[in-house]
Amino acid sequence: MAPRPVETEAILEKLQEMYPDAKCALNHSNAFELLVATVLSAQCTDARVNIVTARIFPRYNRPEHFAELSVEEIGEMIRDCGLWRSKARSIQGLSRMLLEKHGGQVPSTMEELTQLPGVGRKTANVVLSNAFGIPAIAVDTHVLRVANRLGLADAKTPEETERQLMARIPRELWSPAHHWLIHHGRQVCHARNPQCSQCPLLPHCKFGQQGDKPAGRGTRPAGRRAKSAERRARSAETARRAADR
Repeated sequence: MAPRPVETEAILEKLQEMYPDAKCALNHSNAFELLVATVLSAQCTDARVNIVTARIFPRYNRPEHFAELSVEEIGEMIRDCGLWRSKARSIQGLSRMLLEKHGGQVPSTMEELTQLPGVGRKTANVVLSNAFGIPAIAVDTHVLRVANRLGLADAKTPEETERQLMARIPRELWSPAHHWLIHHGRQVCHARNPQCSQCPLLPHCKFGQQGDKPAGRGTRPAGRRAKSAERRARSAETARRAADR
């Protein structure tokens, strides 16, 4: 039997209906603050990042502020976010590079952003989309999981998932679709025990329709595959940061 075609338009319409006000959850007032907040968000909740940046940004909110600080000084400010030493190095390094190569301004191209210490495609896409209004799909663990469960992508890496989503979703919906997928991953399509039986997307979801057992049961093999993909994504991100040190 041929696989059921993915109902992309119906999925996107339902996601928009479910999350009409979805937007970036990281508090920021300019591109640099968003860049720093996104670096801090690696393996940390947006809520925790917002608590930390609420303490930092009133006083430190430009590249020159962080460029003058030591890694230890920055680390003390962001320790609550975890991986503080690596993140402190990245924040110090990207701040200095912005001053040295970009006149203290955050660049608005993928190529330039990903040359900054600690900045990969996901972080760059968050900045491009939310700070500059450039259509982009940032693939975090939520987007990776939800997109592959829904069948919008069939990939094992964030990069390939991003490529497939860009090919499947109309460009004008890249940025909002990114936020819809994140919200759905946080509220319904959890890594463990997804609420499939209550999900309005169930009629369109290949993951939710696997087997006849209740939500959260009988889907563990696919769930383990999704979690494995997330672990690989986190490991790749950690390795990339280590290479930037």
